[in-house]
Amino acid sequence: MTTATRGTVRADYCRQAIVTKYHGPTNSRGSRVSATAGPGRLYVAWDHALDVTENHAVAARMYAEKLGWLDHSDFEAGGTGDGFVFVAVPRADA
Repeated sequence: MTTATRGTVRADYCRQAIVTKYHGPTNSRGSRVSATAGPGRLYVAWDHALDVTENHAVAARMYAEKLGWLDHSDFEAGGTGDGFVFVAVPRADA
């Protein structure tokens, strides 16, 4: 393991991050969230019953499920200027 200024960085556990971004409504589509990573992109309709963070988390989870990434990883979230980033972390039971 490589030690950073605070905490540790696991160089032996490299995964792709999922980046989510809000897209406002257009004349033909309602609001949605995109989830993007190396393999491509997935759009998920905005659920007005959920808050902002929950909508982004749902999009990231649906994309991770589609790619089979939840089999071995959990995800931690962080905000960016444009949305959120979900980073894979080792599962507690792995």
